[in-house]
Amino acid sequence: MPSPLTRRRFLTIASASCLAASPGLAGARFHVWEGVALGARARIVLDHPEAPRIVARAVTEIDRLESVFSLYRPQSELSRLNRHGRLARPSFEFLECLAAARAVWRLSGGRFDPTVQPLWQVLAEARQAGEAAGDAALSAARQLIGLDRVRADPGAVTLSPGQALTLNGIAQGYIADRVARMMRAEGVRDVLIDTGEIVAMGTMPRDDGPGWPVTIEGEAKPRRIAGRALATSAPGALVLDPATGQGHILDPRLGAPVTPAVAQVSVSAPSAALADALSTALCLVDDRAEAESTLRQVNGARLECFYPAAGADRENRL
Repeated sequence: MPSPLTRRRFLTIASASCLAASPGLAGARFHVWEGVALGARARIVLDHPEAPRIVARAVTEIDRLESVFSLYRPQSELSRLNRHGRLARPSFEFLECLAAARAVWRLSGGRFDPTVQPLWQVLAEARQAGEAAGDAALSAARQLIGLDRVRADPGAVTLSPGQALTLNGIAQGYIADRVARMMRAEGVRDVLIDTGEIVAMGTMPRDDGPGWPVTIEGEAKPRRIAGRALATSAPGALVLDPATGQGHILDPRLGAPVTPAVAQVSVSAPSAALADALSTALCLVDDRAEAESTLRQVNGARLECFYPAAGADRENRL
């Protein structure tokens, strides 16, 4: 099985590398955990007298959710669905995440579509083989795209023949949301959950400002995030086809690679799943006005930053 292709990180906690070692933060109530979630570096920064126990629960929850959403665990719910075309008795989490994905698919006009997985697979396998993807394989994969052809209810999730899903554009955020929900149930007030997308609750321990200082790549000054989630995406973070410049964010609506009009976009929202999926979808808009128009459909969502691509050819996207 090929190893996972991972995105660059775009969000960092200000002075995060110094957190665990700082003498001023060495009290028993301060705790930092670092690990991996869905192939991305993950971190939990927590202020609570029972932090080790709570973090251990969170790590167990992350592992459990990976067994739902991972493309690289053969027995995950997602892998079994893709292998067999049908998943009987899907978990609540799978159905909830898929419903959130479907909502963003609708409001984004199809820009976010988890059924791009066959197209991703064709491009990724060609990239790892060091060759260009064949036109026939690309055309066949594009014919399989369409979330409207996926059926889901508590009894089963069913794909159309040949389809496969990826939830990588939303599952990292969804996992952060589930961990945040668990933290609230434990009475935790001050915590930052970073699974590649960030959920910030309360205030950074021993800090002199509100919320948590988070720096978006390309910006010198950190911004304060509190009671919200933040996600950033960039089409060029991983190039799948060097010949065409096709990045890792695929446009499900189009039949050929295009030059993206967006270099990087950051979205904050009440949930990390929403922020994650929306930041992915907005990489495929034509300009900032279209991004803001899309976000006006989502209560509480905000465009935090929008960097257009240098020399983007708008005509090439229509």
